[in-house]
Amino acid sequence: MRIPYSTVISTMEKILSHYGFSEKRGALCSALFAQSSLDGVPSHGLDRFPVFLSMIQKKLVHPTAEAEKMDAFGMFERWNGNLGPGNLNAHQCMERAITLAKMHGLGIVALQNTNHWMRAGNYGWQAVDAGCIGICFTNTKPNMPAWGGSEPKLGNNPLVVAIPRKNGAVVLDMAMSQFSYGKMTTYLREGKEMPFEAGFDQVGNLTKSTGEIIDHELALPIGLWKGAGLSLVLDMLASILSGGKATHEVGESGEEYGVSQVFICLNPYKLGMDAWSDDKLDSILQDLKSSAVFDGKEIRYPGENIAHIRKENMDQGIPVDETVWNKILEELK
Repeated sequence: MRIPYSTVISTMEKILSHYGFSEKRGALCSALFAQSSLDGVPSHGLDRFPVFLSMIQKKLVHPTAEAEKMDAFGMFERWNGNLGPGNLNAHQCMERAITLAKMHGLGIVALQNTNHWMRAGNYGWQAVDAGCIGICFTNTKPNMPAWGGSEPKLGNNPLVVAIPRKNGAVVLDMAMSQFSYGKMTTYLREGKEMPFEAGFDQVGNLTKSTGEIIDHELALPIGLWKGAGLSLVLDMLASILSGGKATHEVGESGEEYGVSQVFICLNPYKLGMDAWSDDKLDSILQDLKSSAVFDGKEIRYPGENIAHIRKENMDQGIPVDETVWNKILEELK
């Protein structure tokens, strides 16, 4: 189905008002969900909205709770999310990191006791739209094995690196697992296997079976042992900088809430990079795209197609799975 952007926004705003969101917070929360699907990432957009409402019903997400500053050390601050909506907390903390970067050249905000931030890339785009380099990452519940392990011990701990550029920002948004659980859930709903091996079965063999991977939370780390190692250190940094929970502590309840996140912004102007950064970035991407390719494939940089996808979906309507949309509409009954 394709649903007009305005209809998607107004529908979610009505639902969130029933869950106790103020008009302002409901509008921003709706926009963050809609932006994900508008940009072609429904697995962390509208597909997640019913899950988000379920988390509220379980009292794991507190609709009226807001993040608050705990400690400040110049360009570094530590905040408590108070188990508020994860996307609102993340947006607020990235905005604060941007403000600190405008003041100091660098801003870092570490956030404890928050919830799933939905699409990580939203906060990278938030930074580049403000003219800043943005880096952010989060831990999760255990849903990936240590390399050689047979049980979930690591999180798939998404990482975002966003670099502003006049001719199109570069925004890398990736989990530490080969495929995010949101993406695997989309394939599972459609009755499909993954296009490549995405995790392990119960005897340690690689598998494309979404159901088996999701049931046992044995997603394949990117880069095999390298992805496992990167997941570990991102969890360490998120928990020690924020003073919040580490992945194994998040997993103790069986639910994914109370996670830890970090938001880093660098201001190219304040750091003396603005005079030459675009020329340098352009030369890097020109070299990348001049690469020889196999079978007529196209070389693209992260985030290159977003502007085209946004325009198409704004003109034609946001693509939404019919089952997901009907589940959302049931909230209005």
